[in-house]
Amino acid sequence: MDNKDTTHSHLLSFLNAIPPVDFCCVYGSTLHSTDPGKSTMVDYILGVSDPLQWHSENLKMNADHYASWMVLLGGAKLITNVADKLGVGVHFNPYVTWNNKMLKYGVVRMHDLIQDILNWESFYLSGRLQKPVNMLVDNLDIETINSVNLRAAVSAALLLLPPKFTEEDLYAKICSLSYMGDVRMLFAEDRNKVKKIVQGQFDLFQSMYKPFLEDYEGKDFLRFSSSKNQLANISQV
Repeated sequence: MDNKDTTHSHLLSFLNAIPPVDFCCVYGSTLHSTDPGKSTMVDYILGVSDPLQWHSENLKMNADHYASWMVLLGGAKLITNVADKLGVGVHFNPYVTWNNKMLKYGVVRMHDLIQDILNWESFYLSGRLQKPVNMLVDNLDIETINSVNLRAAVSAALLLLPPKFTEEDLYAKICSLSYMGDVRMLFAEDRNKVKKIVQGQFDLFQSMYKPFLEDYEGKDFLRFSSSKNQLANISQV
């Protein structure tokens, strides 16, 4: 078994410790780690049909994953209500230790996930899914539904870019869409975060967006020319 298969199996194994999910993806540095045992935070997004029922079951299995005050004051009902009414429909359990790894996972209602992908209702998970992720479970074919989100991201980025730009500029603009208006980028977050994400996962961005760029080129919306560093120079027609 090669490193990729080993990493995939390692990431999947966490799902045996929680109730069943309809969707699961991981994101962040895990995507380009060659060592599944490396001590980096693993980030999961979990899609479920009924968060109230799911959290009720997970509290029986993993109560220590949750903030103790939420468990004591209201349990699954409070956890779900806080996510729905005060947040963007996602409840995160951070700093979970499992199998000698540190991870965090966010739980979202499948209906809310799909609506955000299609309509950018909160632009929280849709923004995340505009960047490379590793889908481990996809019972409702979110990967296909997400093509609407990716095409919209390309269109939005093109409106914000000058007539001529590089392929890296395009992916950086797409990546930056979800950070626009995020005050963390002004203070706490790394100002070079977007550049690091794109450069670290450039091949993954290419594979994600190649079909849409080829479509735009075929319709004469974009023109491509190669450069010395083998990155495409792009012109809007």
